[in-house]
Amino acid sequence: MPAPPPQTLPVITAGNQPATVYQEFSASLEGSKDIEIRPQVDGYLDKIYVDEGAYVRKGQPLFHINDRPYREQLNNTNAGLSAAKANLANAEINVSKLTPLVQNNVVSGVQLKTAQAAHDAAAANVLQAEAMVHNAEINLGYTFIKATVDGYIGRIPFKTGSLAGTTTTLPLTILSEIKDVYAYFSMSENDFIQFKNRFSAKQMPPVELLLADNSVYPRKGKVEIVSGQFNSSRGAISFRATFQNTNGLLRSGNTGKIRIPQSITSAIIIPQEATFELQDKVFVFVLADSNKVAARPITVTGKSGDYYLVEKGIKPGEKIVYTGLDRLRDGVVIVPQPMSMDSLLKAKPL
Repeated sequence: MPAPPPQTLPVITAGNQPATVYQEFSASLEGSKDIEIRPQVDGYLDKIYVDEGAYVRKGQPLFHINDRPYREQLNNTNAGLSAAKANLANAEINVSKLTPLVQNNVVSGVQLKTAQAAHDAAAANVLQAEAMVHNAEINLGYTFIKATVDGYIGRIPFKTGSLAGTTTTLPLTILSEIKDVYAYFSMSENDFIQFKNRFSAKQMPPVELLLADNSVYPRKGKVEIVSGQFNSSRGAISFRATFQNTNGLLRSGNTGKIRIPQSITSAIIIPQEATFELQDKVFVFVLADSNKVAARPITVTGKSGDYYLVEKGIKPGEKIVYTGLDRLRDGVVIVPQPMSMDSLLKAKPL
């Protein structure tokens, strides 16, 4: 039986191209302010004004704690203030009565001094009663728990009728201000050294955020701070990038990837379709003499779009098989069908 004719497969010529490559780092997102909402007085929740995930404005009511005990406390302190003021008025009358009598030597000065001391004590009692009224008013005000910033409500682990207070372990909810969102990510020591060699602290490029669905967030972020030291247990250093979030697309708890760009003036670029992986190595089929193919490992330094940037394994001018790799093995003869790299780059830009 005659051997089947050689396959006709597209072949591209490796060449140097300018490109932008990206380093990607896993990131977790947090609002610029994640605020625990906690009660400042004890009592039963009788109203929950918001639902989980709701957007609220600063000053908007969130929860209400039953305020009857605090209203009674305010009533009592007001009554105490009234009594203290009455005592002060009576003390003022006594001082007024005794003052002319002492001046005319009708009674001794000791009685006036005693009356003046009683007046001063009554005045102090008024101040103390006023402070107690103010404190009771503050506690009553604390029964209304309001939003401290604009943001989104997190999980609410409490229900109407739950007992809440200053010693409750869980917060009533977490309010996330997400006008700006922080993306926290880490670099290994080796990545950090390369990063420092490429960029100074004042020349860090804008970074991209790749969302969980692999779409690119439309706004670019700015790397703002870097941790002062490496985490010895993980061998990594932490970064933070800030993204504007005016459309509210990002939320605390989201995950994604930070992409840091690097412009390269000249690099060997090959499409990912022209490669295959074997035992954690990347290979291509190179067209050798007599149109025979040979598998060759390559060293990839980065990605740009659907392309790999190759550091080792391929030289400019060498030809590699573009598609049909699953039907090939070392030494197989093919009929090469030349394919322009320029046309491929026009169809699938970097």
